[in-house]
Amino acid sequence: MEKWDAYDSKMNKVKDVTLIRGEEIPDGYFHLCSEIIVRHKDGSYLLMQRDERKHQGGKWEATAGGSAVQDEDAMACAVRELREETGIESLNLIEIGRVIHHLHKSIYVEYLCDTDVKKDSIILQEGETQDYKWVNASELRSMTREQLATSRILNLIDELK
Repeated sequence: MEKWDAYDSKMNKVKDVTLIRGEEIPDGYFHLCSEIIVRHKDGSYLLMQRDERKHQGGKWEATAGGSAVQDEDAMACAVRELREETGIESLNLIEIGRVIHHLHKSIYVEYLCDTDVKKDSIILQEGETQDYKWVNASELRSMTREQLATSRILNLIDELK
């Protein structure tokens, strides 16, 4: 059972309220998620392909990321998720945005990780990802909604020029 902290819409942690993954989040509460855009020093972006068994399986994500577990802040979540989903170990993350998704009752904290890792050193996470590729910003922007798990991240890519 994965436990999450509850947050209000201003990203204040709500005392004495615990959320459980898979259970309905009560109105007025949100859970915290971190997403990390990985940009190589050559300007290309890392895309991760979702495992076929997951929701939107086979689609590409322009971020690594996931939910913060109880007592974990957004940065610690980002560092953990980046390591778990890509094998990249970095504390060099810069917050670049926040998005409140009312339908999913989630607050997404967006980070940028600039890196010079060897491009063939990416490690896939069993059950989460099945492939990866590096693409330039133009290639990423030209991908369709059918190819991408979410197109929301494209707005951030445009701002990172």
